[in-house]
Amino acid sequence: MNRIAAGAQASPNIWQHPHVYEVENRAADPDGIIALAMRSQQTWKDATLLDLGCGTGYHLPLFAAEAERVIGVEPHGDLVTWARLRTRKLRNVTVLRGSAQHIPLPAASVDMVHARWAYFFGPGCEPGLDELARVVRRGGVGFVIDNDATRSTFGRWFTSAFPSYDAGAVDQFFSRHGWSVLHRDIRWKFDTRAEFEAVVRIEFAPEHAERIMSEHHGLEVDYAVNIRVKHY
Repeated sequence: MNRIAAGAQASPNIWQHPHVYEVENRAADPDGIIALAMRSQQTWKDATLLDLGCGTGYHLPLFAAEAERVIGVEPHGDLVTWARLRTRKLRNVTVLRGSAQHIPLPAASVDMVHARWAYFFGPGCEPGLDELARVVRRGGVGFVIDNDATRSTFGRWFTSAFPSYDAGAVDQFFSRHGWSVLHRDIRWKFDTRAEFEAVVRIEFAPEHAERIMSEHHGLEVDYAVNIRVKHY
């Protein structure tokens, strides 16, 4: 059996290093700024919420505490297993294997979509956006959280490591497709230097990781995000 859903784009950080990615999830946004921004647009209380590209299911319990139903969709079979184990005691959570362009749900079946760093990187992701339009009910909302590469310490690291990334083109793409954006400042906060270095090594190629670790000596990193929003 193929362990990867058809059409999925590889996500080397979590696919190859899921335990380290757990550390990154714990370190990212300890102040809950992303969740607050989402709530400012629409609450998930009593809603059916889809976490698209849910990975190991890290965010599923947060949503399940208030939502009527939470569905995680993840292309990597091993991570699907992990997410199911994490949520096995949560009766309102279901985890399915699927990809952004092949969401295994009926039309008009969810009220909210959360896609965090799930490969919605502008041109080329049109099939995934079409799938969101198919599965979200009228009056629902989609959230795509990604890096704001134009500012912050992490943004500077990102643009240095990925010079071909065109932040302006990505912004224009989402705008053309009817998405607005909320700009927010979050942070990474690690407990130990070893955690920080492990996460840097899964996010950047060795030459960039070594440079970042040599120049940054703290356990916190300021990090800017774009929270893209579409009301259906």
